[in-house]
Amino acid sequence: MDRPARTYRRVLTIAGSDSGGGAGIQADLKTIAALGCYGASAITALTAQNTTGVRAIHPVPPAFTAAQIDAVLEDIGADAVKIGMLYSSELIRTVAQSLRRWGARHIVLDPVMVAQSGDRLLREEAVEALKEQLIPLADLITPNLPEAEVLLGRPLRGAAEMEEALPDLGRLGSRAVLLKGGHLEGAESTDLLYVPHEGRTVAFSSPRLATRNTHGTGCTLSAAVAAGLAKGRPLLEAVREAKAYLEAALRAGAGYAIGRGHGPVHHFHRFWE
Repeated sequence: MDRPARTYRRVLTIAGSDSGGGAGIQADLKTIAALGCYGASAITALTAQNTTGVRAIHPVPPAFTAAQIDAVLEDIGADAVKIGMLYSSELIRTVAQSLRRWGARHIVLDPVMVAQSGDRLLREEAVEALKEQLIPLADLITPNLPEAEVLLGRPLRGAAEMEEALPDLGRLGSRAVLLKGGHLEGAESTDLLYVPHEGRTVAFSSPRLATRNTHGTGCTLSAAVAAGLAKGRPLLEAVREAKAYLEAALRAGAGYAIGRGHGPVHHFHRFWE
């Protein structure tokens, strides 16, 4: 029997599971599907969490995360890979080895360290492993300001220090950096895309929305960029489209009430209200 001629744009997400459905693997798969791609997953940790915070974390044994990656890539393959919560240095090394072995491409790394509730999602000892093992494999890293401070070992206060940090982040080895400025104050939120080999910085600014439904925004943005890369978009275009998708999802989700804390964005705003 002949195989079908059509295929999917495939994105593998390697991240933790959020039982509340707003972030992590769940947010990634919703985003990937909403943007017209096929999502596969390798779960790195199980979290018991909701809109108010993380109750418990159960790490997946690194060998089993590697088995999930192998199972997906040897059969389905991936046009892009998004990496989120990794938790430990052993797991980071294992994921890096797996991606090298399979020659994974279009890797978007969201260096998840702390949940929006303040709960720590990456052990302190794992930061160096992240810098040494995974960041050099990434086409793009997407740190927010607190994550960038941890990676650089210094505080970043204000827009000027944010921009000054870009070359130092670029020297960690990724092909590009998207430094997110959502933690700064002001009427607008600005993210900076820095491409080291071009010495170019592009600013993406959008009005700051008054909404508490912001859970999973970092996961959503990085997954959206990975979906764009899987569809063959150049990096700048993939980031621009991802930013537009997230802004629309934030606007659409602002009118909903779910849970008692920080609710999710509306991943499927293009399809239903």
